Amino acid sequence: MSSDTDARSVLIVDDQLARAKHLVDTLEMADFQFDVANEVPDLEGALGPESPWDCVLCHAGLSNVSWASVRRAMRNFDVQVPVIVIADEQDVDSMKTALGLGATDFFVRPRTRPGLLKRSIERCVNHRHLQRELKASKEDVERSNTELRHSLRVLEQDQQAGRQVQRALLPSGSLHKGDYWFSHTIVPSLYLSGDFTDYFSVGDDEIVFFLADVSGHGSSSAFATVLLKNLFARKRSDFSRQGDHAVVSPCKMLEFANHELLELVINKYATMIVGVLNVKTHHLTYSVAGHLPHPVLLDGDGIRYLEGEGPPVGLIPDACYTQHQIVLPDHFVLGLLSDGILELLGSGNLIEKEALLLSRLEGPLESPRSLAMRLGLETVDPNHLPDDVAALFITRGFS
Repeated sequence: MSSDTDARSVLIVDDQLARAKHLVDTLEMADFQFDVANEVPDLEGALGPESPWDCVLCHAGLSNVSWASVRRAMRNFDVQVPVIVIADEQDVDSMKTALGLGATDFFVRPRTRPGLLKRSIERCVNHRHLQRELKASKEDVERSNTELRHSLRVLEQDQQAGRQVQRALLPSGSLHKGDYWFSHTIVPSLYLSGDFTDYFSVGDDEIVFFLADVSGHGSSSAFATVLLKNLFARKRSDFSRQGDHAVVSPCKMLEFANHELLELVINKYATMIVGVLNVKTHHLTYSVAGHLPHPVLLDGDGIRYLEGEGPPVGLIPDACYTQHQIVLPDHFVLGLLSDGILELLGSGNLIEKEALLLSRLEGPLESPRSLAMRLGLETVDPNHLPDDVAALFITRGFS
């Protein structure tokens, strides 16, 4: 008996061995292996899923066989091997026996017309091979699914750990200095976010802040936000230790960010807004690097976008940026938002969405939390966000 899975093996069960061998000679199927047995003591081993045979030919005239017992035994396992019943004479009892066994075919005096039996054997063997291939494919798929589920669990754990690290890099809470409050909200569409914001005091009178929206999603984008956080932390340290004033120059900080992202060579760019607020003179100096929407200022005169333009950081080696300066009113809210907020405003082109954003924010001056609720940031489902959303709010005149 061949162990080759591609072999075409047939078992003939006949208590007259000479008759069985004569049938094999009549079939003339040289590319098949025929095994002959006068009985089958282990039915499951012959007909079950692990059977080495592709087809079983069983003679209906076996003596000393209880077909009822055979039928009952076959009910206790999964019959996978096709059975062809052969008989020397045509009679109703033999036909009923074959049907009771679930026979695929029934042949009377098969040696007289061997071509029909040969074709039936070939069909049964092909069917059995397809069953085996299907089983192997199913096992491969199940194994792959198990490995994939494991990989996804590991990835999810890594993403959750990365999310905790990224959250630790964000401002720990609101910042209060003089009449000014800084607060933020970030809703990632995945565990890790390409949106980031930070704000911190520099010297006695100034607060540096920025909001960045890195292209793409996931780990690589989150890594770029870590780089930007590190850049501003280094320049803040340089201010304290070396008197380097780059950190209070929005243009210079954008130039540094542009250089470092290009040096990183991860094909990531970021839109940014960088600003410096002097709490004593109330001057706001800021620069915009390709970021939309522009900063939104709400005060007693209404609501409007602040001007500003410039290329994103990480795209052009010698990018240039411009600074703008305004004097802040006594009572206002300044909102910096990532472009993910525009995705929450439904369909329409950019101009229509920017107009809709102003209409959502328009109204009485309220706390940043109330403005976040107007935008739907308090109730949005992160699992259905098309993009990360980040918001930085700067307020004055709120007790």
